[in-house]
Amino acid sequence: MTAETSQTLDRGLRVLKLLADTDHGLTVTELSNKLGVNRTVVYRLLATLEQHALVRRDLGGRARVGLGVLRLGRQVHPLVREAALPALRSLAEDIGATAHLTLVDGTEALAVAVVEPTWTDYHVAYRAGFRHPLDRGAAGRAILSARQQPTGEPGYTLTHGELEAGASGAAAPLLGVTGVEGSVGVVMLADSVPERVGPRVVDAAKEVAEALR
Repeated sequence: MTAETSQTLDRGLRVLKLLADTDHGLTVTELSNKLGVNRTVVYRLLATLEQHALVRRDLGGRARVGLGVLRLGRQVHPLVREAALPALRSLAEDIGATAHLTLVDGTEALAVAVVEPTWTDYHVAYRAGFRHPLDRGAAGRAILSARQQPTGEPGYTLTHGELEAGASGAAAPLLGVTGVEGSVGVVMLADSVPERVGPRVVDAAKEVAEALR
């Protein structure tokens, strides 16, 4: 800790991170041991977080992340979208195809940012808010490939006709961005994806990941 930081706020944020990393919640004693502070401090932290609905405690006394976190989370997509737009615009103009940023939302892939090229005669209409299963389409498959290869370079994923007849897609996962699981890709009306598109999508995903760090 430095003179410019708050020890209490730091501990409260650590509590939220610890609770976010468990599915079954944590007791006061468990939090006390993990934080290295006494139980009285933990009780005060939990009481404050409960007042803001960021933490809830079940009948057994185990603390879990509260629904108030969802209200904060709703503001994440606009921030991520804004950070990704420059790289997506560059990708769409360079390739001449619709570029998109897709994030995981439960068991689905959710397009949160879409940029269409300005100079093409035609392109695939793809809208922000479009959802599809993670195991269909290049965007979702790229995310799954990163899960299967948590270390190393998953590269890019190519698909054809999985979400729209006659359309091909290429996508690469976002890597090294804490709390964000997603991919960057393009979709085009073509029987196959040109060779240069895959590496270009990987570069765009790296640009977006860097903007989000």
